[in-house]
Amino acid sequence: MAFQPIVDLSSGRIFAHEALVRGLNGESAGSVLSRVSDDNRYAFDQQCRVKAIELASKLSAPGDDSKLSINFMPNAVYEPRACIRLTLATAERVGFPLNRIIFEFTENERLDTEHVLNILRVYKAIGFKTAIDDFGAGHAGLNLLARFQPDIVKLDMDLIRGIDVDTSKQIIVRHTVAMLNEFGITPVCEGVETEAELSILRDFGITLIQGYLLAKPSFETFSTFGPRPVAVSQNLETTAA
Repeated sequence: MAFQPIVDLSSGRIFAHEALVRGLNGESAGSVLSRVSDDNRYAFDQQCRVKAIELASKLSAPGDDSKLSINFMPNAVYEPRACIRLTLATAERVGFPLNRIIFEFTENERLDTEHVLNILRVYKAIGFKTAIDDFGAGHAGLNLLARFQPDIVKLDMDLIRGIDVDTSKQIIVRHTVAMLNEFGITPVCEGVETEAELSILRDFGITLIQGYLLAKPSFETFSTFGPRPVAVSQNLETTAA
């Protein structure tokens, strides 16, 4: 696993670390996911959860209340309460609080909406935070949001890239954030790579940011982006692994 932080601009602290799958020698997520099939999808999804929680528990400093964001595969979950048992057991074994865990999924393939809704509702009832990733690029989009409001929505990076010079993207993001705020959903903007992009997003009132401008994914360690103020007007050094 590699971990990339989501930074809270309002406090300069890390809000969450997203767990990103990597190969044993640091190979990319794509090279790993290309080997996932119907035969091993369930086992792969389960082991990713276990590894992420175990590592996060080891890497968390005393008093750290930052959250752990875990990507899950809806098609790997045949029954949410049965499939969550190993996750619950792992969190209990290593002493990782359930309220620090966010489960996020990407709508990058057509899914059974009723199945996804069932998973999200069960996870929320157990005490996990829920998130939709890559919002604006998936299949369900607003239809899913009308039926279930997760805790967090992560706006797709294609909407963020170059937003400082693209009026259309600015309009879409500004109104999407206003809609999410009305729902009581926290927006996260990912893929932020330039100070100009960051400045526009901050003007829109967005405080949770993820991207190479602030920190790259760090292999089996938490980013060294510490609890310090974020100065948008100054050059921000990218924290690499």
